[in-house]
Amino acid sequence: MSRPIIIAIDDDVQVLRAITRDLRQQYGKEYKIINTESANEALETLVEMKNAGDVVALFISDQRMPEMPGVDFLQKAMQIYPNAKRVLLTAYSDTDAAIKAINDVQLDYYLMKPWDPPEDKLYPVINDLLDDWHVDYTPEFKGIKLMGYQFSPQSHVVKDYLSSNLIPYQWLDVERNEEAKKLFAVNKLTNDNLPVIIYEDGTCQQRPTINQIAEKLGISPQLTNQIYDVVIIGAGPAGLAASVYGASEGLRTLLIERKAPGGQAGSSSRIENYLGFPAGLSGADLTHRAISQARRLGAEFLSPRTVHDIQEREGYKYIILDDGSEIISRSIVITTGVDYRKLEVPGIDQFTGAGIYYGAAMTEAAACKDKPVYIIGGGNSAGQAAMYLSKFAKQVNIVIRRESLEATMSAYLIEQIANTPNITILPYTEVIEAKGHNCLEELTLVNVNTRETVTEKATALYIFIGAKPYTDWVQMGIIKNKGNFIETGRDLNGREGFAKNWKLKRDPYLLETSCPGIFAAGDVRAGAMNRVASAVGEGSMAISFVHKYLADV
Repeated sequence: MSRPIIIAIDDDVQVLRAITRDLRQQYGKEYKIINTESANEALETLVEMKNAGDVVALFISDQRMPEMPGVDFLQKAMQIYPNAKRVLLTAYSDTDAAIKAINDVQLDYYLMKPWDPPEDKLYPVINDLLDDWHVDYTPEFKGIKLMGYQFSPQSHVVKDYLSSNLIPYQWLDVERNEEAKKLFAVNKLTNDNLPVIIYEDGTCQQRPTINQIAEKLGISPQLTNQIYDVVIIGAGPAGLAASVYGASEGLRTLLIERKAPGGQAGSSSRIENYLGFPAGLSGADLTHRAISQARRLGAEFLSPRTVHDIQEREGYKYIILDDGSEIISRSIVITTGVDYRKLEVPGIDQFTGAGIYYGAAMTEAAACKDKPVYIIGGGNSAGQAAMYLSKFAKQVNIVIRRESLEATMSAYLIEQIANTPNITILPYTEVIEAKGHNCLEELTLVNVNTRETVTEKATALYIFIGAKPYTDWVQMGIIKNKGNFIETGRDLNGREGFAKNWKLKRDPYLLETSCPGIFAAGDVRAGAMNRVASAVGEGSMAISFVHKYLADV
C-alpha cells in the first residue's frame, strides 16, 4: 500500500524548505511529503492524485499567497479530499483570518510562524491531527476505476472486456456510488463523457474503445516476427491449446483474438467435467492458466484485433487485420468458435447490454442481487449460469421450449439445479417481448402449447439459444456447410468447389480445410463435439498436422 501524503504549500521558498525539512525528518518514513510554491499547481495535482487513488492525510498551507489566500486553497482542496486534516500557516497579523477559517473551512489548526523548536510547537500538533485522521481512514482502491451507469451497453462492453482479460477494476455506478459522484465532479465530467476509465496513474479516458484500453494497458504488443510458422485465429480453448503446443514445439506462433481469450468457455462460472479438476474450475481460471502457459513457452498474443480476410500469395498466407495491416504466415489454424444466436423478438435489441445479455455476463451478476432474472436456453452454459446467478438473484427462471432439461443438459447440472430452491424451470415457454424504459423491466412469456401469455418483472435476461459459427469473414474458397461451419478432412471429397482449390495429390488432413495449410479446430469446425475437452484436443491435434504440412512445402 502506498504511503498517505502530507502536502505543504507556501510561496516563500525559505519557509517551504523549512516546513518540508521538519516534516520529512519526523514523518518521512510513514508519509510521503510533497511541497509546492503554487496553490493552482497543487489543485491540479490533487485531481490527478484523487484519480490515481492516492490518499492525502494533511494539508499545511500558508495564508498569504499571491495566487489565492490559504483559506481559499483549503476550501477548494476540501472538495477533493474532504477527510484530510487542514492546517493554516499564519503570521501574527493573520490571526483573525485564521479564526474565521475555523468556521468557514473547518480548519483543524492554525500554526504561527516561526514554529521553532518543532519538537514543541509543530510535532505535537501534527501528531494529534494524524492520529485523528487515522481513526476515520479507510484505504482507497488502487487500480483501474470504471465509472458509468449500471444499465449502459457501453459500460457493459468495457466491463466485459476488462473481466474477460482478468484485469482487476473497480466499478463505480454514478447514480448510486458516492465516490463516483465525487470523481464525476472533480473531473468536471458530464453524462456525455460516460463511461469513463480512470487508470492507476490518474489519467482518464472518456467513452474509450476496446482498442484504446488495450493500447493504454499495453495488452497489444508489437509483433516480433516478419513471418510466422503458424497463426492461430481465435483464443478459445482450441486456439489456446494450439498456441501452447505450437510454441512448445518450436514453431513461431501467433495467437490473434478479436475480443478476449477464453471464448464462450471463458465466461463459464464453473466447468465441472474437465479432466484433472475434481472440484471444477471457472472458465476464467482455465483461460488464465492457458494464456500464461502459451506466453511462457514463447507464443505471441495479439488482442483485441479482428481478422477481415485471408489471402495466399507465393505460397504464404497473408492475414488481413481490421486496420488493413498484414501478417505473413506459413500456416493458419482457425479456431474462432461460435457466437450465441440472436433472439429476434421486440425489445431485445433495445435493451441488449442494459439488462439483456448474450452469454453468462458474470460482471452484471451483482446488479441482480435479490431480484428476479431469466435465462433462455437448456444447454450446459445456461445451467452453469443459472447456478452462478442463484447466489445473487432472488429467483432464477430457466425458459425452455421442451418439457425438461434432460435431452440438452448434463446430468450433474440437472441435479444441482433441482437441489437449488431459487431456480425454477419454465417448460414449454418462450419470451416474446422485452419491455422497459432505460433498461429491462418486464418480459412477456407465452406457453407454446396453450398460447397463454403472462408478463413478469425481470431485472435481467441471459440468452443461450444455440450457436452460429463466427465464419462470415472466412472466404478464399474455404468450404463451409449449410450452417456456415467449416468442413475439414475427407468430408471435403466430392464437395462442390473442392477440386477447384485442392491441387495436391494427397487428401486433406483430418482438420485441414479445402485450402492446403489452413486448418480448423474446435466449435467452428463442422462435426465438432462442442465440449471444452474436445476443443482442447482438436487444437493440440491441429499442430501435428501443421508439422506435416510444413514438412511437405
